[in-house]
Parts: sequence; C-alpha cells; structure tokens
Amino acid sequence: MITITDKAREQVLSYLEQSEGELEALRVRMQGSPMAPTFELSLVSASEVEASETAVEADGVVLVIDRDQAERLDGATIDFVERVNESGFEVRPATAAAASASAPQGEFADRVRTLLDERVNPAIAAHGGAITLMDVQGTEVYLEMSGGCQGCAMSRLTLRQGVERMLRDEIPEITAIHDATDHSSGENPYFT
Repeated sequence: MITITDKAREQVLSYLEQSEGELEALRVRMQGSPMAPTFELSLVSASEVEASETAVEADGVVLVIDRDQAERLDGATIDFVERVNESGFEVRPATAAAASASAPQGEFADRVRTLLDERVNPAIAAHGGAITLMDVQGTEVYLEMSGGCQGCAMSRLTLRQGVERMLRDEIPEITAIHDATDHSSGENPYFT
C-alpha cells in the first residue's frame, strides 16, 4: 500500500481538477538502484495506462504503477514538500524494504568495498565522515555518505574530485558513481 500525505493529495487532486477531466491518475515510476531509487511522477489519462501497469487507489487518488514495481513501492509515501529553494513531490520508499535489502555481493562489490574501507574512509574519518557502498548495478556504484559528510557543502567535491578519482584509478571498469545520500536529513546534516 502506498500512502499519500494530505498535502500531496491536495496537490494531485488540484492538478487533476485543472485538467478538466482529461487526466485521471498519477503515474509513479521507480528507476535506478533499489537502494537509491529515483522516481518519476506524471499525471495520465486512462488511455495512457500501459498493459504492464495497474491502477490502484491510495487515499482517494488513483495511482498507476508498473506491476513489476508494485512490491518495491509497497509502504512508500508520496509527499508534497516546500523548502526554501524548491517545492514538489517527493517519494520516500519504505524504510523496512531498504533496511532488509542485503549488501551488494560479488567480486566487483568486494573490490569497491575494500578500497572504501582501506583508503577512502581512513582519509575522511578525520572530518567525522564515512562512505558506504549501498548497491552495485552492473558497473554502476551507489555510495552513501554519512557522519560529517552527510549534508556537508563540500560533499559533492569530495565525492567527485577525491573518492571518484580514487575508485576509477583502482577499478577502471566503473562506469558511473551515484551519490545515494539524503543530504537533507539524518543526525548530523549541515543542510536542513
């Protein structure tokens, strides 16, 4: 079951009302790693629902989701957030699903994890930070920054100019490195 906050429900219903009946549902698509997913939301009409999708009702709003993603979206929350420089919909996956996912396995993941443990984390530990391997999809790596790195203004530079260079030098088959960190939350973020 997907939960929609009151604020998100108001926004969706307002947009649907403005479409004067042309649009009837909110499509939710999840992409990327299960450990660091990205979400695409769009309003659709009944005629746009694809054969691989199903419509479900959630808190008074019809959601269109991919049948293959239904289990992964179970327990997620759709919210509408308003921050200083942004506003929009935000999808938060169920924490239980993320917590129960196992650590990435295999020789490639082991090489990345070893490099993080032996070279990267000792270097950033002086700043109270740590970087964890969250997922591997093919040759794409998903990392999470924590401690002093989470929300730090220099975290992007640290990741791109330091960590990424080190990883690519030692493991050249890496095709992409993704920051899976939620820099706006946690126990010690610099941004709030």
